[in-house]
Amino acid sequence: MGSAERIGQFTLDNGLRLVTAPASTGQVAAVNLWYGVGSRHEVPGRTGFAHLFEHLMFQGSGNVAKAEHFDVVERLGGDINASTSTDRTNYFETVPTHSLDLILWLEADRLASLREGMTQEVLDNQRDVVKNERRQRYDNQPYGTALERILGLAYPEGHPYHHPTIGSMADLDAADLDYVKSFHKAHYGPDNCVLTVVSDLDPEDVLARVEKFFGSVPARGELPETPDAALNSPLNGPVRAGVVETVPAPGVFVGFRTPSYGEREFDVLHLASAVLGQGQGSRLYRDLVVDRPIAADDGGGAADILPFRYTDSLLLVNMLAREGVSGDVLEQAVRETVATLAEGVTEEELDRARAILELDHLQSISGPSGLADSLSSCTQLFDDPTLAYTWPSRWNDITAEEVRAAAERLLVDDNMLVVRFDPETA
Repeated sequence: MGSAERIGQFTLDNGLRLVTAPASTGQVAAVNLWYGVGSRHEVPGRTGFAHLFEHLMFQGSGNVAKAEHFDVVERLGGDINASTSTDRTNYFETVPTHSLDLILWLEADRLASLREGMTQEVLDNQRDVVKNERRQRYDNQPYGTALERILGLAYPEGHPYHHPTIGSMADLDAADLDYVKSFHKAHYGPDNCVLTVVSDLDPEDVLARVEKFFGSVPARGELPETPDAALNSPLNGPVRAGVVETVPAPGVFVGFRTPSYGEREFDVLHLASAVLGQGQGSRLYRDLVVDRPIAADDGGGAADILPFRYTDSLLLVNMLAREGVSGDVLEQAVRETVATLAEGVTEEELDRARAILELDHLQSISGPSGLADSLSSCTQLFDDPTLAYTWPSRWNDITAEEVRAAAERLLVDDNMLVVRFDPETA
């Protein structure tokens, strides 16, 4: 029996979806929860709340003291973390299998009773933590505001993807306890959760344990309205933002709207991004790092694609200039190399791109935690956990002509945004 055939899928009466799969190593259980709430569910003036909740979920609930969730997992020698994106908030632990019941109880308790443990002191403390994170990762980091500026150009004001998950300082300052509690009530229900357990336990055994701890948690009552993510107009590029600040070298960030994650043409553009800027055999690396050379050596990671499920995704290219090279020269060279894809790609380039993407995918699911995350992702976004194993097959029949045609249609000035960072001059 293949790995995909050994996936277990169950839905509890309260709507929670459970996915089980065998672990590659025994005596370890990976627990992964994907809640269908991310920054796209926020409204103007209330940005950053999905990410703020990533922090608040570890600060105590009805039966768990502040930070005790972390302490329990660390005493077990396990791993624990969480993350927030546009489309989901994710919580995950990897622990010895004998501790699975304890972890399921901890997760069920904060789902059911987080609001009981929520205080103004906790909110104030975690708001300050998030604001400091924003300073460290965005505001005080060279090129740190690049993604925020890219999203601001790619999606219009008021669009749910216009802002980054970190949110704004002003919105974080305005967060109040009543709204925080209402956000949890609106979005954190078993009917908005995919729970994946990767272990060597029998699926029916896992189901019984999950029923025990999660079965009594009620589904949400009134469901919140999801902001409309439709794009009613083209980008009308090139659109650009210029930044002059303390950076070590000119930085060029070029982006293009692509079809949404899951569509075939997204897969085509994903391959195009690998041909363009993934690995030392990619066009950008060969042209601008080796042959000319005008770009700093980034090891071959100049292009990638941001996978957005519910709106247009973004193919992004970013490169830094070598000493003595201006931002204008680097930007023009990047745009010229991108344009060469519309002239065609070789079968050799396409094979190399498939190999790179497939290796990345296989490495991402090689351990219990990564596999659990991929299973949750594919279930939450596509209602099909088997995609975690079969995703690389989507690239197999994509032709060089499809890549060329997609580049000719989408990797063009009319669909382009540019964010430029240039150093301050004395």
